[in-house]
Amino acid sequence: MFAKFQMSLIASVIGGASLIGLVYAYAMPPESMRVTREGLAHFAPLVMHPETAEGVPLRDLVEHYKGG
Repeated sequence: MFAKFQMSLIASVIGGASLIGLVYAYAMPPESMRVTREGLAHFAPLVMHPETAEGVPLRDLVEHYKGG
């Protein structure tokens, strides 16, 4: 009986800590989750290509001008 209570308590503590950690990471994400090494936002919109007027990912544009 005590072992079942103990396992339930441990599982509840682990589940609660995991939930709190996920809520914290969602509510106040660290800077590394917001931008890449180049300082670009992870979810940046497409940029219009000047000649073809099609959408180009911002990452491709930065790599082109950085020479990467």
